[in-house]
Amino acid sequence: METKSSFLSIVGKPNVGKSSLLNRMIGQKVAIVSNKPQTTRTKIMGVLTEGPVQLVFTDTPGYFHPKNKLGEKMMEAVSNSISGVDAALFVVEPEDGLTDEERELLDKLKKGNIPTVLAINKIDRVEEKETLITRIAEMSALMDFRAIVPVSAVKGDGVDELLQELQNLAEPSPHFFPDDTLTDQPERVIAAEIIREKLLRLLDKEVPHGTAVAIETFHERRTREKETILDIDAVIYCEKESHKGIIIGKKGAMLKRVSTYAREDMERFFGCKVNLHCWVKVREGWRNRENYIHDFGLDSSDE
Repeated sequence: METKSSFLSIVGKPNVGKSSLLNRMIGQKVAIVSNKPQTTRTKIMGVLTEGPVQLVFTDTPGYFHPKNKLGEKMMEAVSNSISGVDAALFVVEPEDGLTDEERELLDKLKKGNIPTVLAINKIDRVEEKETLITRIAEMSALMDFRAIVPVSAVKGDGVDELLQELQNLAEPSPHFFPDDTLTDQPERVIAAEIIREKLLRLLDKEVPHGTAVAIETFHERRTREKETILDIDAVIYCEKESHKGIIIGKKGAMLKRVSTYAREDMERFFGCKVNLHCWVKVREGWRNRENYIHDFGLDSSDE
């Protein structure tokens, strides 16, 4: 049977559910999610192989106008991901008009002549059908989409139909990854992202956006009973001494919550016991420091 493949970029404004939709399509959590915008900082690849067709997704940061060096790097990641793909999945919400950033993204896709499928996410929140009909008409007038599919990443509604439309875009080609591949992310990166997700979920306001996580130790060992254990040491970096206190919490309570939830997620993902230790350090203004951004793996370089 002839194999096909397609490299697709998932794009849209912050917090429209791009990562949730990727996880739903892949059937496995490969990208962290939270209810805060700008959760995704770098390009994250997810791979779905069904029979002869392999779809290679790139989940990108939500498109916005950056206010610091880190934001600039995030937008570079979006631009780079659009320039080298076979097709794009543009994700919007069913209500409200398009933002300036979304219109800029559409212009980039049209100028690049990139085949684009539109996913209208969060339809589980729509009470009136007229809202969805109006949105479809509005978007159809802006671009000649290959397909427009209303979906709910949370409930899974419309996702099978969306995948069918994306598979229709695949061209004859060998598969670029083994058929059982889910993501190209190194295990250390996955572990760091899981910790950052817990910070985003448990902390308020600006504090979690000013954090980065570095995995210092990632070591697998076997016990005498042949049980696999991952020993992971992680450092959570923040921008201010006051933020350090918030992350640690009274008598270490917040850090313990973050570590516990992260360990439980890691054990589910890696399929073994995890021995996780987290520390907190301050790196003032790191989001505007090129060297720190690079050290944390948050630049758009492919080197």
